[in-house]
Amino acid sequence: MNRETQICGLGFFVPDKVLTNDDLEKLVDTSDEWITTRTGIKKRHIVDGEACSDLALVATRNALRDASLTPRDLTHIIIATFTPDTYIPSAACVLQKKLGIKDIPCCDVDAACTGFIYALDLARGLCALYPEANVLVVASEVVTSRVNFNDRSTCVLFGDGAGAAILSNSAANGAVVEDILLKADGSLGELLSVKGGGSAYPLRFGQQADEDFFVQMQGRPVFKHAVRFMTNIAREILEKNNLSVEDVDLLIPHQANNRIIEAVAKKLGISPEKVFVNVQDYGNTSAASVPIALAEAREKGRISPGDRVLLVAFGGGFTWGAALLKF
Repeated sequence: MNRETQICGLGFFVPDKVLTNDDLEKLVDTSDEWITTRTGIKKRHIVDGEACSDLALVATRNALRDASLTPRDLTHIIIATFTPDTYIPSAACVLQKKLGIKDIPCCDVDAACTGFIYALDLARGLCALYPEANVLVVASEVVTSRVNFNDRSTCVLFGDGAGAAILSNSAANGAVVEDILLKADGSLGELLSVKGGGSAYPLRFGQQADEDFFVQMQGRPVFKHAVRFMTNIAREILEKNNLSVEDVDLLIPHQANNRIIEAVAKKLGISPEKVFVNVQDYGNTSAASVPIALAEAREKGRISPGDRVLLVAFGGGFTWGAALLKF
């Protein structure tokens, strides 16, 4: 590929409705102090009737505006989500319809919280194959549609939102995608799952949905693996590119839990002022967490021209990944 693939537009969107820790105290046996101490989360945005594609649509329009493009300039649509509007059609096809365009290929990618980085690598490959491509990558999640609000260990963690990026080889002032690494270990999948409704756990007509239809997580081992896998892949991608931690201007990790973020930064030796954190405002928005944080970090002036940004994420599957961007 003669030209470098770049992110030429970024955008994000979260629903207007806010669910605070105080609100959750009225739903389950928990407290603001308990949630804040263990997760760092103070509030999260949740849908009020919106679907995955609705959030994706607003994030997409913001990214298109940022890139000075129109929907008709897009050549491919990829949505990273485990909470699509429907199984069929895909969320990407629904978004295409809402954008008022036809014919271009669309598909969904499910890598849970690592979904954006997985989709980013797929988009990079499409740009290599099709030099004139403008690939839309959206991570959009309505996680609360799969949250059991009777389970106090999980319902306090999650929020809804969407983040979008447009990849192109022809951008003049975008963020160069320097490298991406992806990994997975399916043998650990039982530690974090949503089973109900899948072909191995079908819902029969007239049957009431049970706990399998909602996020189930074994917190302690998930925490341990998240820290280890994100730390290791961050080191690996830096070493592969002959870089050190000192070459990273900003670390943007998956916003799952502030304790996980702090542990990863400490193990990598990255100072807190070089780590972007917004989990306190949004909770864990799964695949949307990294692009929301990336777009907000740039919006808040945390990213300057010439900065190298390291993205790292971990999610159910297990999946994990890292991406190096140069602005």
